[in-house]
Amino acid sequence: MAFERKGEQDQLERLGEQDIQQDIQFERLGEQDIQQDIQFERLGEQGLLVRFGRRIDRALQLMVLELDARLREKPFAGMIETVPAYASLAVYYDAWVVYRAAGGRGDRLPFELVCEHVRDLWASADGADVSVETRIVDIPVCYGGAYGPDLDAVAQHTRLTPEEVVRRHTAGEYAVYMIGFLPGFPYLGGLDERLATPRRGTPRLAVPAGSVGIAGAQTGVYPLESPGGWQLIGRTPLRLFRPEADSVSLLQAGDRVRFTAIGAAEFEALAEGRPSS
Repeated sequence: MAFERKGEQDQLERLGEQDIQQDIQFERLGEQDIQQDIQFERLGEQGLLVRFGRRIDRALQLMVLELDARLREKPFAGMIETVPAYASLAVYYDAWVVYRAAGGRGDRLPFELVCEHVRDLWASADGADVSVETRIVDIPVCYGGAYGPDLDAVAQHTRLTPEEVVRRHTAGEYAVYMIGFLPGFPYLGGLDERLATPRRGTPRLAVPAGSVGIAGAQTGVYPLESPGGWQLIGRTPLRLFRPEADSVSLLQAGDRVRFTAIGAAEFEALAEGRPSS
């Protein structure tokens, strides 16, 4: 058995040494066969990036989320996890398991086998659209003062009053495009274009957990204390990263977020777990 496994491993390694041109040809084949123009790219030795485009677009995100849901519903042998982003989906797999599931023979790379599964799954007409679960999550925020030390700077940059900045920030509904940078950090789309403000020239060494910031045309929430250069306009008492919970991140890609303004007393009560008055 050990000799057999060693021989199969050697064969798998030889397959991995084949010319990368195979991957390019396979990507082109996938682009021809799929109605939506998607591309397959390598992510190291055991990863695939399925790219739907190169821009921030809600329609592209919905396609990413649909493929993610399809793969979770019908995973292939060897699939480890999927990670959705703005306009792409990363698919991680165990190449050895993929190879063995295909019979452990032939000249097809595990990467090609995974691409084929994803391509067929996306292009399949065996039925109905997959339901993509989305939630609306309300996040209370105490704006300005010690909780949002850059609120005045954002107001000055945008030529709005601090009150108008808060009004506009709480008026929107934001799409969670991806989780990244820190565990549980949501990249949110849908910021009022009047609120767009560049990052700080000098990042802070320590941004408090729960800080709500603006960077360019995006807004986000720091789940943990961290260095960071976003303009901080407020802070939430909610914990976005909860390692003890089944779902460690409060927010998931595809969720919708609404911010609500609260005062300092309510912030402290919520932070301490006391009911707010």
